[in-house]
Amino acid sequence: MTPATAVSRRCSIAVVLFGCIALAGSHGVAETASGVHYRLTFPEVRQRIMQVDLTIPASAGPVELVMSRSSPGRYALHEFAKNVLDVQASDDAGRTLAVERPASHRWLVPAHDGGLRVRYRIYGDRVDGTYLAIDETHAHINAPAALMWVRGLETTPATVQIVPPPESGWHVATQLFKTADPFTFTAPNLAYLADSPIEVSRHVLRTFRPPVAGGGQGPLMSLALHAGSAANEDRYVDGLTRIVSEEAAIFGEYAPFDGGEYTFLADYLPSATGDGMEHRNSSVLTGNPAMSESSRFLLDTAAHEFFHSWNVERIRPRTLEPFDLEATNPSGELWLAEGLTTYYEKLVLQRTRLATLSETLQEWSAVLNQVLGSPAIRRRSAEAMSRMAPFVDGPRPLDRTNWNYSYLSYYVHGAALGLALDLSLREHTGGRHTLDDFMRAMWLHHGRPRGAPVGTVAAPYTMDDVRARLAEVSGDAAFADAFIAKYVQGHDTPDFAHLLALAGLRVRKAAPGRGSLGQVPLVRSGSGLRIAAPLAPGSPLGDAGVAEDDEIVAVDGHEVTGPDVLEREIQRHAPGSRLALQFVPRGAGAPRTVDVSVIEYPAVVVAPAESLGEALTPEQRAFRDSWLSKRGL
Repeated sequence: MTPATAVSRRCSIAVVLFGCIALAGSHGVAETASGVHYRLTFPEVRQRIMQVDLTIPASAGPVELVMSRSSPGRYALHEFAKNVLDVQASDDAGRTLAVERPASHRWLVPAHDGGLRVRYRIYGDRVDGTYLAIDETHAHINAPAALMWVRGLETTPATVQIVPPPESGWHVATQLFKTADPFTFTAPNLAYLADSPIEVSRHVLRTFRPPVAGGGQGPLMSLALHAGSAANEDRYVDGLTRIVSEEAAIFGEYAPFDGGEYTFLADYLPSATGDGMEHRNSSVLTGNPAMSESSRFLLDTAAHEFFHSWNVERIRPRTLEPFDLEATNPSGELWLAEGLTTYYEKLVLQRTRLATLSETLQEWSAVLNQVLGSPAIRRRSAEAMSRMAPFVDGPRPLDRTNWNYSYLSYYVHGAALGLALDLSLREHTGGRHTLDDFMRAMWLHHGRPRGAPVGTVAAPYTMDDVRARLAEVSGDAAFADAFIAKYVQGHDTPDFAHLLALAGLRVRKAAPGRGSLGQVPLVRSGSGLRIAAPLAPGSPLGDAGVAEDDEIVAVDGHEVTGPDVLEREIQRHAPGSRLALQFVPRGAGAPRTVDVSVIEYPAVVVAPAESLGEALTPEQRAFRDSWLSKRGL
């Protein structure tokens, strides 16, 4: 996941960073008595409350304190100020100062004599990649959800001191820069601080160095695992080693981690929500204990988030750089930033044999079933779908929408485009170039360039840059222009059946000859079934005049008392036939009967040709092996 916004932001924004302080070496930030100082304590862990004491260096004039409204890695507003309590300010002598609140997320200290101390409490009880969570087992801290910042000091270094509860046994895992004190850390500026999650708990810490070509070792990696039950740490470390090695092989090198290491912060607790969040030199992985024990969820999520250490954290669209902590962050490039990352998440698990071919094809079947024939694609392009992120990435509207047929996740849409682009490049270039080459070109032109302040990107890309890199890799500007125009900015769907056939894979109907009314959103209502959301124009029920909130009561004279009854009655009809459906319109008492056209069950499955009794050709075998074989050690 990740953020966005326009170039025209006002210069006071949090991450417009010019003249940022220099790093003292490659492993930390020069410690200084100046700068902003945070002291985090936990006097009320049972009440899920953290106390923040903020010391601000001496300055003249009013001081404006800001609580972020959005968070790096997310695109919507989350209004973190809603959980702030008891804001107090005092001067160096301890005198209480007046605090005003000119906006819901801003506080103002209009008068002071130089030095300023601010104290507030903040509530948090959501374990995921976006929010703050405090309880007796840990403090799970996403900085924008917990730490106020000072307008005008965005480029000033910060120190974060953590004071765990007495006898808690807590220790700290974070990408913030270390100091001689294991509970004190630094950040060179607000951009880096806002992108640095902190886990304070009795977690297990496992370190490893992945192998690199030539027999050497890669950068230091850490897994900080806070689990509510026993977890197979060895399995995770082995899986993470394979994942990071394979992804580094795609880009040709590891990203230059700012502190010289990368940390996976994993919380698998009964109270946790399944989530993943990328950061510049770390990622957050959360879920319940069942996920950590019975599935490879941690590895799925880790493959996605670690790929982001190149794609999004450093290969970054200009619409996301700089990131606005006070506004929504819309971007038309999320099909690439999130969607292609989702494609590689699945491909890397296959290449490393952490997933079987059968499991991978099930994943692709699920993706294609959401994309093929999607009415949303006819209404919004992949680029337009990406710009929906501020509305769909977290907050949910109270009013009704028709997103069930007008919106398709940019994760899913982008993953399908990644599949199509990879296979198309292989076909177009006779196997000489692939999507790996495109990602490497994006890395070399837009991710690797140095010179920007820590936590920012020197050469963010635009859609014109995407076209240019694709033209370079394919050797054909017309190919690049056509792919972007048809599938990214247009409304066409790639020919997946043809492309997958190149690898000896078949796209076939999941249930040929089975009748269906398409996707119908239903909930129980009294003795019948209610249409729970708008029906897409062109769907069987929509064309018959049925609408949301209508209640289906009978099919061909048979009373409908549940989804199983409706499905049974539909399956009695062959595709192309018609059935009589009786419904009660919303707000009307008299039932109506309409004739509805039955279509063929639309779901597809992707299957190996050999499982259908077909022999693979040498060309298909070579294509599949080149595509699905691992690159790393």
